[in-house]
Amino acid sequence: MKYEHALFVNPYVERSATSAMMLFPPTGLEYVATNARECVERVSLLDLRYEKELSYTEHLVDFIKRDVDFVGVGIGWDRQLDQIFDMINHFPKNVPVVVGGYTATERVLEIFNNCPGVDVVVRGEGEETIKELLNGVPYPEIKGISYRQHGQIIHNDHRPLPGVDAYTAPDRTLRHNDYRLTLNGINVANLNFDTVLTARGCPFNCKFCTFTLNPLGQKREYSARDVNSVLDEIEKIPASIVLFSDENVSIDPRRLEAICDGIIARGIKKKFMAQSRIELARNPALLEKMVKAGFKALLIGVESPHDRILKQLDKGFDSATVRAYFKVLTRYPIYYHGYFIYGNITETEEEMLYIAQFAKEIGVDSITFLKLRIEKFSLLRNLVEATPGYHIGTNGVVYSDQYPYDYLKKIGRKIKFSFYTPGRFIHILKKCHQIGFFTPKEYLSMLAMFPKVMAGVFAREIKRGRLFDSLKRTFIRNN
Repeated sequence: MKYEHALFVNPYVERSATSAMMLFPPTGLEYVATNARECVERVSLLDLRYEKELSYTEHLVDFIKRDVDFVGVGIGWDRQLDQIFDMINHFPKNVPVVVGGYTATERVLEIFNNCPGVDVVVRGEGEETIKELLNGVPYPEIKGISYRQHGQIIHNDHRPLPGVDAYTAPDRTLRHNDYRLTLNGINVANLNFDTVLTARGCPFNCKFCTFTLNPLGQKREYSARDVNSVLDEIEKIPASIVLFSDENVSIDPRRLEAICDGIIARGIKKKFMAQSRIELARNPALLEKMVKAGFKALLIGVESPHDRILKQLDKGFDSATVRAYFKVLTRYPIYYHGYFIYGNITETEEEMLYIAQFAKEIGVDSITFLKLRIEKFSLLRNLVEATPGYHIGTNGVVYSDQYPYDYLKKIGRKIKFSFYTPGRFIHILKKCHQIGFFTPKEYLSMLAMFPKVMAGVFAREIKRGRLFDSLKRTFIRNN
């Protein structure tokens, strides 16, 4: 074999990672590392969020110098990039460095410009590409990579996207840690989390979606794994809570029903979370089976309360349909988390602020609301560029002359405190109890950690200089 020890690194560190960033494993990188095993004597995987010592560059470099002769770095998020670039630049010069991931695919030239030691950037899905790199296939013959040659950056053709059954599911023995629920750095309950990817791609074409097209402009057509392979993987997962990381778990209702039947038949006892669309409400029998199989939470993209915005985003439904479908969904003991987008084209402040009220009216238990973002191949880009007074920031966020970026952040805080009142947190705890999401022991664990969590929240708000404002908005008046 050309290489003896390949190291794959998730480069984000716990010292600056958010709680959400800590919750789940780097699934994409695990897929790549697992599929590399047949091509190299030894594979190691380090998730620096959990590697207390090796998250320091000097210690990581020492580890590489011992016997690593190939390094792969997964850059999936557009954060901590300066620190990641600095870390890569300290790697030994005699070890080839390959970078991949969603953000790496978006920022190929930026990576080459900032990291002289990077030999190759893998664009798009990397499971097949990594095999060719490790097997020593000449760079010009490998699709889906960019590389250095005689002082130039060469971009090979895109790699076609195969069916997902061509990939081997992640080998979890590569991990050095469990993934747990943390808030402000505090482990709040003895809960282990994991993910299972049963399909890739989505048949819908929502104009706002950053996942409909990959950073290369390729649409990932829907490709589903064999149901039995999914069940075999779930059965071996030790974690008690598993997220189906498909973009939409209910695209094929019959297939989802078969997965539920298999979970029930095999006696698999876990708590499942998944992303779905509101059309799942058309199938009450499937919802009943999902509850029986252990589905506890559904993450659903609502996006907007306003019909003209929903049409602009090409969601395929209107607000009346949202209300009607949630009347069905909320009959089942499932926790519903709604996703919303604000700062849409021509959206007024009053319309943005209505998100919180609408979310309460339809019965979602919690919400995430994000500013509208435009990626390179977004179907909304032309509309933004054609609308006077609207702009796309360097981070992809859309803002306008009337609602600059900082003002949108203020609107976001108003939405946050309009929805997340003290009563809302009580509701969330009651709902989690109602659906059996936490055991009594887990509740006691969270209760014991509550003072530390709140101390962390207060410390964060003090550091940001907004403690008084947050307390006022929570307990007095949100304006």
